[in-house]
Amino acid sequence: MADAYPWQDALWQQLAGRPRHAHAYLLHGPVGIGKRALADRLMARLLCQGPQGSEACGQCKACQLLAAGTHPDAFVLEPEEADKAIRVDQVRELVEFVVQTAQLGGRKVILLEPAEAMNLNASNALLKSLEEPSGDTVLLLISHQPSRLLPTIKSRCVQQACPLPSQAQSLAWLSAALPQANPGELSELLALAGGSPLLAVRLEGQGVRAQRAEVVEGVKKLLKQQAGASQLAEGWNGVPLNLLFDWFCDWAQLMLRYQLTRDESGLGLGDMRKVVQYLADKAPQHKVLAIQEWLLQQRQKVLSKANLNRVLLLEALLVRWASLPGPG
Repeated sequence: MADAYPWQDALWQQLAGRPRHAHAYLLHGPVGIGKRALADRLMARLLCQGPQGSEACGQCKACQLLAAGTHPDAFVLEPEEADKAIRVDQVRELVEFVVQTAQLGGRKVILLEPAEAMNLNASNALLKSLEEPSGDTVLLLISHQPSRLLPTIKSRCVQQACPLPSQAQSLAWLSAALPQANPGELSELLALAGGSPLLAVRLEGQGVRAQRAEVVEGVKKLLKQQAGASQLAEGWNGVPLNLLFDWFCDWAQLMLRYQLTRDESGLGLGDMRKVVQYLADKAPQHKVLAIQEWLLQQRQKVLSKANLNRVLLLEALLVRWASLPGPG
């Protein structure tokens, strides 16, 4: 049975209680808030032959087949490799599935995640199925970055924003998921995950706090001229590129905010607070704006899985970062 999260209760009652379902839903929101679990739960409810209230019964033939991964009327489409695109050939298989008759005599349900992983040809191949689904078919699209989807894809779906849990809900859930962590560590993890508790657990498993400490120490050495850009770029090989750009984008935003407000309570996590304040005091605002714009452009390339030379990209970032203090 799919996980149920307390911050999804109201949305779940709304979805499960619908007498008639749309032919396509776009479930969107940040990574790590439980969108996939919600979609799995809805798929089970839609395919169940004897639902018990708002939930699938878990006992009928349909539920048993779904649990075994062999339900003939369920189709899950994901990238064949992590962080790769969903190809047009994969979507063509989905289209063939859509036109088939449901083998158990009920609905067919398709789950596609993440929708933004479809390349342009794949997106175009999906459009007709979204516009004119065959029979009683429901498509569940999951997106972490709906801004990257074609407008024609979004317009053919019921767009449903998935709720982000409150900090109290997240910390309560995290304390159960990571009982070995103390409250301070949980708060730090949640901040590093942008408030997404499931992502916080995943990042903890990847050793994010050690990675963050390594990067922060490197940035401090860079500004003290105790380490060079090339040395650091090569040394950070184990830190995911998307995390690095998330952190540097955040620091640039915090600098700009402090320059505008002089509010010391808005300097971010304690590990970089003094550095952010120092750079905000020493860097002209036009340089902060310029590096923020550059960071956002490069981050978009990282998120879109562009073919980038990692070391050269990080060297360029660190050279720009080191040049922030002083006029220019």
